[in-house]
Amino acid sequence: MFAPKLVPGDEIRVIAPATSMIILKEAQVDLAVERLTKLGFNVTFGKNADAHDEFFSSTIAERIEDLHDAFADPNVKGILTAIGGYNSNQLLKYIDFDLIAANPKVFCGYSDITALQLAIYQKTGLVTYSGPHFSSFGVKHGLEYTLESFLEAVTNDSPYEIVPSKTWSDDAWYLDQENRTFHEQSGYLILQEGEAEGRLIGGNLCTMNLLQGTDFMPSLKESILFIEDDEESHSRSFDRDLQSLLHLPDAASIKALLIGRFQKNSNITEEALRKIISSKEELRNIPIIANVNFGHVQPFATLPIGAVATVKAVDSETEIFIEQNE
Repeated sequence: MFAPKLVPGDEIRVIAPATSMIILKEAQVDLAVERLTKLGFNVTFGKNADAHDEFFSSTIAERIEDLHDAFADPNVKGILTAIGGYNSNQLLKYIDFDLIAANPKVFCGYSDITALQLAIYQKTGLVTYSGPHFSSFGVKHGLEYTLESFLEAVTNDSPYEIVPSKTWSDDAWYLDQENRTFHEQSGYLILQEGEAEGRLIGGNLCTMNLLQGTDFMPSLKESILFIEDDEESHSRSFDRDLQSLLHLPDAASIKALLIGRFQKNSNITEEALRKIISSKEELRNIPIIANVNFGHVQPFATLPIGAVATVKAVDSETEIFIEQNE
């Protein structure tokens, strides 16, 4: 189930189901609002978006109220999460999934928000979008690729391609907007060749594993699995988190694997990644592409969880196409 696409004049509601919006700098909030307003959207905020406690989050009740209000409000057409965090999975058993199913809307974010996105897809069939937070639109430099992919995903019904960006950056941009370093990117990294078609399931890897054994975890049957992790991940944790997913009953039918580019602090080298992948008997004979533009390194693409995608990795050439109507 695809939500209606966004059009100019639509209201986008910003909510904070993980970390409070209070941690964002005022200048970044203003720039994000300005960017979205220039695109023709009307930006509003959940009434508890700035609420915060000693964990820089807010109560379950406050976060659930804003989530439910955003889906219930007929004027709201799209929902952006303010930022990620650690505790979105606290909300899962309190969510009114019938309310969401009756009011399908564009819901976009990434990182810890993966818990909500996969649960919503599993419980309602609604395609959710692994893409920018509201805070992502506060990036002063190098946003073009992120913005273009977001608009292709949420304002257009046409198929689109996840092409490699020309450059990438791993700066703590939120600390210093002017001191940025961009590295050239010639293409994606093919770990195994092949061609496949399947349904996109994925997001932040360690967050996905929080859903195992619950009613909120979607099946990996015949999926295009896409995974990424932040700088807290390293070779050994990535290995065991991936292995944990591959123990799931339907993992044997995964059609392809896409891996987002790791942050530098992860210290996961190409050699280490190749060794990890080669140790997984479950991943034999499927296309595997790494350094894909999604996750915690900028810029990044928007991937619709639940949409059909085709993946091709042949003779050093890669193609990742997303279908948007079924």
